[in-house]
Amino acid sequence: MQLSGKSIIVTGASSGIGEAIATRFVTEGASVIVASRSEPSVEGAHFVATDVSDPSAVDALVAAAVARNGGLDVMVNNAGVQVEKTIAETTDDDFEFVMGVNVRGVFNCCRAAVRQMRDNRGGSIINVGSVAATLADHGLAVYNASKGAVQALTRAIAIDHGHEGIRCNSIAPGWIATALVDAVFDLSDDPEVARRAAVSRHPVGRLGRPDDVANMAVWLASDESIFASGSVFTVDGGLTAQSPIAP
Repeated sequence: MQLSGKSIIVTGASSGIGEAIATRFVTEGASVIVASRSEPSVEGAHFVATDVSDPSAVDALVAAAVARNGGLDVMVNNAGVQVEKTIAETTDDDFEFVMGVNVRGVFNCCRAAVRQMRDNRGGSIINVGSVAATLADHGLAVYNASKGAVQALTRAIAIDHGHEGIRCNSIAPGWIATALVDAVFDLSDDPEVARRAAVSRHPVGRLGRPDDVANMAVWLASDESIFASGSVFTVDGGLTAQSPIAP
């Protein structure tokens, strides 16, 4: 029960990483509000339909957490989308779609959380980014750019608001077995061959699981991580630690 008594919002909780984080937070004793466009199946959490790209909807989400739980201790910004295209193929609509959720959505949620936390007792903001922020994945140009922005924003919040008791960190998952990763494999001629090749590149011998990311999120949400701020915590099974030149 590491999170007993904490008021927490998790965005993008309808599946995958967000669902795993919200579920774990409930088991750790937190009062959890899950936010997404469609209602997730997270037992014990309260659902608030939210479009994170809409600032007024995000303000209403934070207000709901305050009204229901008396404040906001942790904001997990997990909502994200991707478009599987190179920059040459990316349309203006594609750009606005990805940046609207992955960057503007995170910005909206961080701003609303900071405004609430600074007037209360501080808190922890956890932005779910990606290793794609620093090591670009093929055919995901705008997604890569959006995750780079998330890391930069994480650092800015940490240095600007640390004196107000607000911590901000980012988790950078690698290849986690979710629908977004499946969409990348589906671009290949043989998705199963592509999946096996990806697994073979992981020193730990498998792709990540949503619970692997949830474990890190629990620590960052808890008081045990009180001195961690402005950092990026990579969860990728050693994928990006190795030299690209095979022995």
